[in-house]
This record gives sequence, C-alpha cells and structure tokens, in this order.
Amino acid sequence: MKLSKLLENVTLLQSIEENIDITGIAYDSRKISPGDLFVCIKGYQTDGHLYIENAIQNGAAAILVQDEVAPLSVPCLRAENTRKALAQIAANFYDHPERKLKTVAVTGTNGKTTVTTLIKSILEFAGKSVGLIGTNANMIRNTVLPTAHTTPESLDLFALFAQMVEEGLEYVVMEVSSHSLFLHRVYGIPFTVATFTNLTQDHLDFHETMENYFLAKKILFTMCDVAIINVDDSYGRRIMDDIGCPMVTYGVDNDATFKAESYRISSRGVIFDLIANETTLPIRLGIPGKFSIYNCLAAFATCTVLGIEPQKIADALLIAKGVPGRAESVYTGTDYTVLIDYAHTPDGLENIIKTVKEFAQGRVVTLFGCGGDRDPVKRPIMGKIAGTLSDFCIITSDNPRTEEPMSIIRQIESGMKDSGGTYTVIENRREAIRYALAEALPGDCIILAGKGHETYQILGKEKRHFDEREVVRDILAELSEKA
Repeated sequence: MKLSKLLENVTLLQSIEENIDITGIAYDSRKISPGDLFVCIKGYQTDGHLYIENAIQNGAAAILVQDEVAPLSVPCLRAENTRKALAQIAANFYDHPERKLKTVAVTGTNGKTTVTTLIKSILEFAGKSVGLIGTNANMIRNTVLPTAHTTPESLDLFALFAQMVEEGLEYVVMEVSSHSLFLHRVYGIPFTVATFTNLTQDHLDFHETMENYFLAKKILFTMCDVAIINVDDSYGRRIMDDIGCPMVTYGVDNDATFKAESYRISSRGVIFDLIANETTLPIRLGIPGKFSIYNCLAAFATCTVLGIEPQKIADALLIAKGVPGRAESVYTGTDYTVLIDYAHTPDGLENIIKTVKEFAQGRVVTLFGCGGDRDPVKRPIMGKIAGTLSDFCIITSDNPRTEEPMSIIRQIESGMKDSGGTYTVIENRREAIRYALAEALPGDCIILAGKGHETYQILGKEKRHFDEREVVRDILAELSEKA
C-alpha cells in the first residue's frame, strides 16, 4: 500500500514527499519485515523510539515517531500521537473492517466476560455469525484464537477484525478495558452498541484515582450509536448525565428500560420477571448470584437493541452456559462444594461470597490472595470483606509477580484483622488448597477466588502452569489414597 494511502486522516507534525510502498506495519522492532512501517509507541515499560535502529536493521522502509529524532537513513514521519496514528493506519491498511461489522462493546469493572459471552450465545441462537474478543479468549464462531490482553493493541485488533470480515462474520462482541480506551487501542471504531456494567475499585496502579478510571471508561460512550447503562450503579448514572447518543437503561433497584422484579436466587441460577415496555417476560439463567441478574439484563438489553426478538433472547438465556472461572462449580464427589471464581476486586469478592451465602448449607470458606505489581490499596479492603462475610478464610498467593508474596499477604491480613474474622495464612497456593480440602466439613462451600479461568501462576517473571481444576482433582486423589 502507498504510504500516502496508509496515512489518510492521520494528524502529522512532520511529513515526507516520498510516496513509497509499504508492505506491512509493526510496533515491535523484532517483528519488522523488509518494507514495513515501524510505528514508535511510548509505553510504560519501554519506548519504541529506543528501537528505531533495530527496526531499520530489520528492513523498515519508514519510521513513524512521536518525539523528535535525529536524521535517519530511511524516511521519517512525525505524528502528534502515535497510538492514535497506529489505530488509524491499521484501519486504513486493513480497508476499514470495523465499518463492515456490527461492533458491540462491553465495559465495566466486573461482568464484562460473562456479558459478552451471553451476548454471543444469544446472537448465535438467533442465527447470527459472531466473533468474540475478551479476557478468556478471542473467537471466530467457535474457533478459539490466542489472546494476550482483554483488548488487543489497535494493530492486532484491526487485523482480527479483518479476519472476521474475511470469515463472513456479521457481529463482533468485545470487552473494552479502561486501559484500551486510555491508550487509544479502540480509537476510531464506531461501536454499534456500548454497554456499561459497573465501576468499582480496580486498576488504580494504572489510573491512580477512581475519577481517572471512570473518565477512561466514559470515553467509550462518545464512540457509540446507542449506550446501554446500569442505572443502579452510581458511575452509570454519571454517564447518563452527560451522554450524546440514544440511551437504554437496566436495573433491579431503580426504574429502568429493562427492570428485573420478583427475583429468586439458588445454587442452580436465577429466575426473575423482566419488565420492559409494560410487558413481563419470565427469565431463567443457570448462573447463580444477584450479579447474574445484572449480567442477564445487560445482555438482554444489548440484544434487544440489536433487533433480536425478546422471546428468542429468553429462550437463549435458558440454555446459556456459564463462563469458565466465573462461579464455576468443580466436581469433587464429596459432601462439600468447591467453586472457582475470578473475583480479584473488592466488589467481585463481595459478590461471590454473598452469592454462596445464599445457598451454602455449611460454612463459607474463602481462599484468596491479591496480584503483585497491581493496585495495593484494594488488598486490605478485600481482606476485610472476606473476613466479614466468610466463616473462615485462607490467605494465600495469587500472581505475586515481582513482589514479595508475604508482603502482599501482610497487607491483606491488616484488613482481615480489622474484620475480626477467623483465618489462616498459607503462602503456597497449592498447599493452601490442600488445607482447604483436607479440613472441609459436610455442607461447606469452598471459594477459590482470584484465578478463575487462568491456568497459570506468575512467580517473579516466570509463568508456571497452575490450573485450579487440576489442582483440586489431584489433591482429592491424594487425600483419597491416604484415607
């Protein structure tokens, strides 16, 4: 593609006269092929400008920078913001696949993965061809593709869109993280629908304040044709006060376009009456917890806006499956229950413990830790929540990364002590799970919180295989042999 075509609608501070041919684009100098354009991205751990010579040595035909640089041996252009430029260049390079798909975005602290999965299930039940982009996986219909981030970098995202268009998909449903909005990974995408779930404390290591976190999320609602908002969430109501597009609301406690009434929650899921347009429709979803009602409402409202008939949505929800690692029950063959849940925020932890308390016949035992190199402020808060709501807690490691595991645990423990709850500390997560299973009583429900769908644990900079389903199975087999 000619460089001039590639740079259409890109704001340049410094351009060149040569209209050279460009064969590809890369923002990682190690992935440069001869004839590529290298885009220098300023990151939080490194800066693409440091690798310009590497890119040239690997065959870069031109360089796009944000900072001023010394004269180079290849053409050099300068953009006002190379992250925005990368998104626009990617859209141009792939012939604007975002315009050929109906794009559905879901953002919020909790619920994104479940809501996007439910939307995909409903659309497919209605006969639509759907792609999915999110935390657990990227999917084209039922084909699973690798994923590194909740929302891919813009170049990778547009390449994925192009692949979906080539495969004949009509819809793409995607989780949109606050990081991706702040870092312009989804810049320029005209979302057909954008759905807001909730906002609670998370990612303050990146955003620093809840206000910054909220403002990042809010960007999405300047990029959509229709906004779907949780009216029970205070941040959702703030978005409603300053929105420039048509809006649909959902909720349980406040009046909304789609409202849940007369709900019942059990270990088998939720049942409620959906009130919309002065009509009532019974809804059943086989995922327990009040949060499941909100996730169900979000998916229902989104699919209604997309033109799916309400009864068809209800029928799809009736057979919808849960998301791996979200209130996932692990078969144990014992007289107690083990649930795996991704809860890694104060709100997420509170939700799963309260959900389990609604149906647990014995004690609620919560095993959890907090991730290293992430928001430390939430650690004592989560300790206090778990200690207050659980009958017994086991504080352990999550993904400590480069932090000292016991330092993280001590911060959690400070909140646990404030709660007055009963607990023990076992740093090694496998040994902590062993203790929980060995000490379980009939009717107990053991919550393994924080890892969810993850099949690894990050210790230092090493990612080790760690699938809690396998861990539970192996420990139960060991305990059975010793019995």
